[in-house]
Amino acid sequence: MRIDHATGAVHSDYSADVQVSHRQVGTVGAGGRPSTLRCMWSAGLTVDRQARHASGSMLTRSFASDTVVEGSRPGWCSAQKASIAREVATRTPELRARLIELAREDHPVLHAEIDRMQGNRREG
Repeated sequence: MRIDHATGAVHSDYSADVQVSHRQVGTVGAGGRPSTLRCMWSAGLTVDRQARHASGSMLTRSFASDTVVEGSRPGWCSAQKASIAREVATRTPELRARLIELAREDHPVLHAEIDRMQGNRREG
């Protein structure tokens, strides 16, 4: 993304890693009773930003967005991890849309970092 600032253009790259968490709920059914076991899962993003200011300075930041997509599967989490990974992969458009949204939300933070950087240069 390109961000315009009074002190010059800033080119920023945002990348994200998907973090999936699992939570086992329910119980195994006793003799002849159905099991209530479910694996509750959620996927969030850990975002890394690298921005290069026109002056050549690099501005980096990492931040997270907890739950972007979520779901559940019957049974043990340990037996469902591959299925959950496939489901998360099918929801890539939602994860990508959230990454774009997070990048836009980061713009005021990036502007503030540039302002601080420019203030430090004037003082130093």
